[in-house]
Amino acid sequence: QVQLVESGGGLVQPGGSLRLSCAASGSISSANAQGWYRQAPGKQRERVAFITSRGVTNYADSVKGRFTISRDNAKNTVYLQMNSLKAEDTAVYYCTFWDSYYYNYALVRPGSWGQGTPVTASS
Repeated sequence: QVQLVESGGGLVQPGGSLRLSCAASGSISSANAQGWYRQAPGKQRERVAFITSRGVTNYADSVKGRFTISRDNAKNTVYLQMNSLKAEDTAVYYCTFWDSYYYNYALVRPGSWGQGTPVTASS
């Protein structure tokens, strides 16, 4: 079982930046991936980005060039740097964890989820 603790959400003006963090603890295998999903009001949950334990990254088209995912393997912590935020980025952001190797993490639902942290881009 993996526990996830998120931090860093909040209110920011459009065009601003925020950085989310998520620390994983518990029984963690060496082959894994960490990532972020989000759910906006009235919309389905969507994958934002993920990064594998080897540093391979994947982004949703809607955030490419604006968001950057990174991780500190020694701390089992993943970060999401969000720049040039738009009103449509407003959502609850969930930290996620895949505790195994998969050829394509985009096709596999994460095994662990954080409680979510709200991000609001509004003037």
